[in-house]
Amino acid sequence: MSEYEKAMRPEDITRLFVERSNAGDAAGVAALYEENAVMAYPPGSETVGREAIRALWEKVLANRPRFEPEQPLPTLISGDIALTSTPPKDGTGARAQVVRRQPDGSWLRLLDQPEFVPPTR
Repeated sequence: MSEYEKAMRPEDITRLFVERSNAGDAAGVAALYEENAVMAYPPGSETVGREAIRALWEKVLANRPRFEPEQPLPTLISGDIALTSTPPKDGTGARAQVVRRQPDGSWLRLLDQPEFVPPTR
């Protein structure tokens, strides 16, 4: 595996995600996750583990979607755990991630809720 830029602040992960996704780099996207991370995607299911997340992103990125940077909301940090979130540009729902500081000081995603749209009543 090549050496990827590390997220030295929790907020860096969103920027790195957009850069790597737009480059079609599924392995680079997966490198932003802990080995046993859990991603709530596809909607209604979970993808567990870095390798499964990489395989999922290979399928998603095969369609060459374009991701636009989203302005992160203020990060909430408690020790080595942080909550990051971004509001989608369309203003519906939310995206949220729990990230953990690694022994080298970098941050990786532990839990990822890439899209949550509240049920309509």
